[in-house]
Amino acid sequence: MAKRIQQLAQPKPNRLRYPDRRSVYWLDKLPPEKTGSITKIELTPRWSELSRTKKINTQVTLNPEWKVSEWALKAVPSQRLLHLALPRLPAADWQPERPLLTHLSRATQTAVATARICRLAEPKKKKPHEHGSAPKTKPAPPSSGSSRAPAHTELLAIPKHNHPKFEGEREVCWPVSRSAQRVVASARVQELSNPKERKALYEGFNPYIITRAARSACPSARIRHLSLPLPRKCSSQ
Repeated sequence: MAKRIQQLAQPKPNRLRYPDRRSVYWLDKLPPEKTGSITKIELTPRWSELSRTKKINTQVTLNPEWKVSEWALKAVPSQRLLHLALPRLPAADWQPERPLLTHLSRATQTAVATARICRLAEPKKKKPHEHGSAPKTKPAPPSSGSSRAPAHTELLAIPKHNHPKFEGEREVCWPVSRSAQRVVASARVQELSNPKERKALYEGFNPYIITRAARSACPSARIRHLSLPLPRKCSSQ
């Protein structure tokens, strides 16, 4: 214990012995002075190897044919190599490309277009309409006398009738009965007809008023127990 106290009693070393220090990485001695103007770097063997220029093969092969070895001449291909050497066959449903100029049959060359095809081949005629106005819709073609809507559609097309007790719209002005003219409003009706008074926030509020119920309240045993101070905070006399 004494050794620890002696160690703590020693003064802290003065770190400001060198007021002109230029770095925070040295504290006990001055940095070494630079003798040269350029920093010397020593290359590692790996860097020296990478700095060498690559050797480019400048030998030009004059003859594209080369000598085949005797073992390659006597080699016998396996069944797997013979199977892989076969050309790939097209799919079963493959058909050759169709020529650009197809041959037209005699019936196609002598065909005569019907009136319906001639009418469908004509371009649509658009009527010019004024700027900003919506184009007019094409009127529906008249229905033939033989076509008839289904029974369900005819049932849905029937307009709905008014309710038997419907009395129609009420007139804007209607006569007021004599009893309604002589009626006298009660005090309750007059009280309800008055507008609701809006008071400002906390207007007429007194936070120091204690109600009569609070004055006559009797605390329970639990409240008395919670109101006592904690035993660990009570000082013994």
